[in-house]
Amino acid sequence: MDTSTPPPRGGLRSELSLVDAAAFSVGLIGPVGAIGLLGTGAAVIIGQAVTLSFVFAAVGIALVAYCFIKLSRHISHSGSVYALVGVTLGPRAGFVAGWSLMGAYIAIGCGSTIEMGLFGGKFLSDAGILTTQQWWWIALIGLIGVAAFAYAEIRIITRALLTSEVIGAVMVTILSVVILITVIFSHGPKGQSFNLNFLSLPSGSGIGTIAKSAVYGFLAFAGFEGAAALGEETTSPRTQIPRAIKTAVVVVGAFFLLTAAAQSLGYGANAAGAKAYANGFPFSDLSRGYIGRWYAAILDLMGTISLFAISLGEAAAASRIMYAQTRDATGTERGLARLGKRGQPVVALSVVLVIFLCALIGQQLNGSSVINATFYPLQIGTVLILVAYVLATVGAVYYLFFRGTPLAPRWQIVVPVLGGAFVCYTIYRNVFVGQTGAYSRFPYVEGIYLLIGLIVVLVAPGLSSRVRSGLASSDTSPRVDRAVAEPVP
Repeated sequence: MDTSTPPPRGGLRSELSLVDAAAFSVGLIGPVGAIGLLGTGAAVIIGQAVTLSFVFAAVGIALVAYCFIKLSRHISHSGSVYALVGVTLGPRAGFVAGWSLMGAYIAIGCGSTIEMGLFGGKFLSDAGILTTQQWWWIALIGLIGVAAFAYAEIRIITRALLTSEVIGAVMVTILSVVILITVIFSHGPKGQSFNLNFLSLPSGSGIGTIAKSAVYGFLAFAGFEGAAALGEETTSPRTQIPRAIKTAVVVVGAFFLLTAAAQSLGYGANAAGAKAYANGFPFSDLSRGYIGRWYAAILDLMGTISLFAISLGEAAAASRIMYAQTRDATGTERGLARLGKRGQPVVALSVVLVIFLCALIGQQLNGSSVINATFYPLQIGTVLILVAYVLATVGAVYYLFFRGTPLAPRWQIVVPVLGGAFVCYTIYRNVFVGQTGAYSRFPYVEGIYLLIGLIVVLVAPGLSSRVRSGLASSDTSPRVDRAVAEPVP
């Protein structure tokens, strides 16, 4: 019997292809916008060895991606981690995982929306159009554009995400190649030359430093699992979704590693270069130094467009999880679970966009610099998404290897176990060790948010059974009679 397409569930349309699903994951990652700034955050912690933080994150993401790829072959649902964990560990764990992922998407969307103001301002300055420190109005214009696109058909959104990222990635890659050729065969504008110091840790640093800085690498990859949220909108989800996730991780991972290495060498793989990197703006600084100011303006524009795509993708993904959880928890398609004429969750989408707007206004009224206003929600979102990844890896171990007949060779259990270890260690280093200033308060914000989700799922009458019923058609594993796993003791 063909189980590639699940039975109809509600009003979401099954119309997307492999390209659409992969484009959605790539759009959520937003590699151009991500690599345009996140390396500077890592450089503050790890100096010239930024590339190592991305290597650490890439290995961790590859291990976690195994879980999503394997589980997506048997489970398809618009709730992404919510369904994957709900089917494997039970409805309560699934609800908390979905709650965590939804919060992560919303937080990252808030940061990306604000970051549009940063890149947009740099574009206007480098292009000689306007110099302004008032980032908020540029971000607001970008958010209005996101709202205009967000209610379009999902196929239009996925294609827009793919087109913008491909063009931007090609241009960033050109800059990276120019930098590498220059430092290998000659020298940079300040005497930069090729050496292997970009892989050398600063004195006194170790694996803990790599893990701490890797939070920016994990943030760069955040959204690789986005295709899983299209489980009810893809024509053959149990074949297309795993391929889409694999494609996104491999292609984007290679892009990140090349770009991170080029940026480190472009600034100079030494203490002075690392300081310039940490305080710089890579697209503008390196384009002007290695190609010209005109190229800096183009890359700033592409970075702005990429962040627009990230914000759009995060809104679409968060609203679909909100829709799925509300639909399954209430057993109806009203309120937050109401769909529009084009098959999109219009009410949930509106709520997400309003949150983006409130975050933008709140940061402006607080007087936050655009850098801090960007990194604050991104840091929160990264920890929340890592929590969801941990639950997914635990669920994968149980579902694939211990729930009846194994669905994968026993030796492969090491993959999700290592993935969970990578992620847990990164969470530990970024929650419990060495946080200062405003960042020291973020663990409380993350903890309170997760606690709210836990309280809801524990006290809401009948929620667990309704979620279990809502997830029933998601699991098509041929070797079990139950649709949704009982909670793990």
